[in-house]
Amino acid sequence: MESLIRKTRTMLDDIKVEYHPHSRIPSTVHPFSEFTRHHPTEDTVPRSASPWEPFRTRLDFEVAEIALAATMTKDQTNRLFELVRRAASTKEDFTLQSHDEFETSAISVSHQGEAHEYKMHSRCLWSWALDLMRDSRFAPHFTFDAQHLYKFNGACFVRFIDEPWTANAFWDAQSRLPQDAKPLAFILYADKAKLSSFGTAKGYPIIVRITNLPVDIRNSTGVGGGRVVGWLPIVKEDPKHSKKKSFVDFKNAVWHESFLKLLEAVIVHSKSGYWFECWDHVQRLLWPLILILSADYEEQCVMSLIRGLKGKFPCPVCLVPQDEQSVLSNAHPLRTSTESLNILNAARSASTQKEKEQQLKAYSLRDVENCFGKVSYCDVHRALSFDRLHTNNAGMWGDHLWSELQFWLEDLGREAVVKIDANFDALPRWRNLKHFSHVVGIDFNDGSTHEDISKMIIFAAQSVLSRTNSELGYLLLCCIRCYVDLDIYAALEVHTEDTIAAGRDALSQFSTLMDLYIEKSHPETNKNWNFPKKHLLTHLFDDIIAKGVTRNYNTKPNEKMHGPLRAIYHRQTNFKDVAPQVRTMRLLYAYTDNLKATIEPDATENPEGVINAVARVQLGARQGDFSFADIEQSYATDRAFFGFRIKLNQFLNDSLLNNAIPLPNETRIRFQACDQITEFRYLRVNYESMVDWRLQRDLLRCNPKFFGSPRYDCVMIKTEHQPFFARLIYMFRCKVGGTELSIALIHPYDVGIGVRRRQDLDLGLWRVQAKPRSSSEFVFVDSIICGAALASDPEAVNDYFIIDTIDTDIFLRMKALQDSSGLHFRHQ
Repeated sequence: MESLIRKTRTMLDDIKVEYHPHSRIPSTVHPFSEFTRHHPTEDTVPRSASPWEPFRTRLDFEVAEIALAATMTKDQTNRLFELVRRAASTKEDFTLQSHDEFETSAISVSHQGEAHEYKMHSRCLWSWALDLMRDSRFAPHFTFDAQHLYKFNGACFVRFIDEPWTANAFWDAQSRLPQDAKPLAFILYADKAKLSSFGTAKGYPIIVRITNLPVDIRNSTGVGGGRVVGWLPIVKEDPKHSKKKSFVDFKNAVWHESFLKLLEAVIVHSKSGYWFECWDHVQRLLWPLILILSADYEEQCVMSLIRGLKGKFPCPVCLVPQDEQSVLSNAHPLRTSTESLNILNAARSASTQKEKEQQLKAYSLRDVENCFGKVSYCDVHRALSFDRLHTNNAGMWGDHLWSELQFWLEDLGREAVVKIDANFDALPRWRNLKHFSHVVGIDFNDGSTHEDISKMIIFAAQSVLSRTNSELGYLLLCCIRCYVDLDIYAALEVHTEDTIAAGRDALSQFSTLMDLYIEKSHPETNKNWNFPKKHLLTHLFDDIIAKGVTRNYNTKPNEKMHGPLRAIYHRQTNFKDVAPQVRTMRLLYAYTDNLKATIEPDATENPEGVINAVARVQLGARQGDFSFADIEQSYATDRAFFGFRIKLNQFLNDSLLNNAIPLPNETRIRFQACDQITEFRYLRVNYESMVDWRLQRDLLRCNPKFFGSPRYDCVMIKTEHQPFFARLIYMFRCKVGGTELSIALIHPYDVGIGVRRRQDLDLGLWRVQAKPRSSSEFVFVDSIICGAALASDPEAVNDYFIIDTIDTDIFLRMKALQDSSGLHFRHQ
């Protein structure tokens, strides 16, 4: 990252935009309120006058939709098109010619002197990109020039990074191009997908996205998002040759020869660019780049043509020795495409096959030409990117830390396992977070599920594993806390120089603790921690600086597209030669889903009856009007409601005076038992995220029977000094004079903790303690900052932990709260 840029006469949070010199746009400084960027999604882009594009007419679209809904075969679809053309009126032409917009290419690759033929199905990558450039809905959201963004912190400008064009690789790529050239950068993904339930039928889709579009459009599944543009052939295993080096090289050669077909037009235009008149009638010299390759480790080995797990240097990015992958503190020379090609050419000029093999083996390279080497300005080793889904969620956590933790839990006996499951079940439910009743001993094969377990494990296990009953299990739990912190830093939607520094520090802490754990536990577990997914963590923050935040290249959005492919396989193919059937139906589905939404947009849903959609806080789920007498009678046994009316009178009188608000008619407020208030059971809170400074929303419940169970969410409440946490008890609206006030009765969790426990410091736990329920308080709902999830401590009545791992915003909020309190966790 660049050093901080000092600037005078600026306001706090001002944004500086530094454009690439080739853009000829001068740097600008904007007030934060003016700069806050609109992040469009496919739902917010303008409606097209011809929303059936890329179909030429609406009739084309509607007939194609019928063919799709009827699950017609290829022959049936073509027959239908022929009939419609014959019957079409002269007012609106029906122009579809074929069921298939993909091309099928024959690929021939030799193995042991015998040529083998395969079919590669692909759609022109360049044509697809130009179609987007013509689309008036999406094209205006393209960014062609690299930018460096800075935010003023009161003393200096601090750089921040999110989209690829705000990071270094895009900037550096534009610097290498002619001055008039505009980078058009691709993200490419490829991986095998199971189509049948038992995995006997597989597909090999290639999915493309455009980095120039904002992430909320780019990572969607609509027309502006991911698109299946290729279907790679799968080489069947041959028992006579399987796992032999020559056969593995052969499979890699088939992959690269096939992928080359997809890249043909990109390769041509990467040499000299392509002048194109965009949607705004401006001619631009577009220059295709392969900026990002999104793939899991196994696929990255194929893309980079290294020998994988058992090679001397198993990393596709650098030359880390096979036996040093566990050490995260060491730096190693980076691979480059130029160096790899030179090694390959030198090895091929060797006098003997044995000598050639020795030279390639010394760098863990394969005797295959890399298709990406033919694309100008593409270094495959730099394009390969950190895959958080497989490296962290399903890998470091799911395959290793989680299985290791279960070893120590089972070592404690059945009672420990039962406690873990019970603690998970007792955790609060939260939006976008799976709720578990059983986790130990269950096989989860979903990376997102593993991610949710990792977020909650510290709070479920802290009362089960201790220094006294399992020294090594407790040490591992401290390692896991460091890992979770690291993973959340990896997930941030915006990174600043400060968060990158904090993330690197989290990586260092994780590395140090893991080294200690490995040393102490190896005699008992005998586990080998030298594996690529541990080592790949060392490249995490370098990738963020180079290509933006991890959601730009995480495989998660691409793997979500496997589900629809499986559905097409089961419902709309004859299970024979499925590639052309699946990828064509996938194309039609993508078009028709988007077009239906455009032609017939759904009304905005508002199930909770929230009236003001732009208010920062808004009550919903109105229950009716109730008198104070009714409320105090209904809750007569709940100590939180003792003196409800009197406490409310006192609260309002004090609050209005303290805020210099005149009392109605200059008389103190005295609600009577017959006066009424209106109860609500839903609260929507809009707040500015501490991560990306965009509007976020929490949906909170205060309901005695929400889907059959009580649901009283917790909140963070602002004060003049430090915020505190509380649980919602009752929400209502009352009239004072002619003004309606929205108020919540809360149970405060703000008892002074005093000296923090060592275990809390080791595990990064922020403990709060509830006041007696009779000490309930009133607050204006406007004082609620956001929602919060709290986990109870089974070992201490009325003690709770703030679950700071549920999302990136609360994670940074708690870090800021810890810093302001002078509290620093030590993690053992």
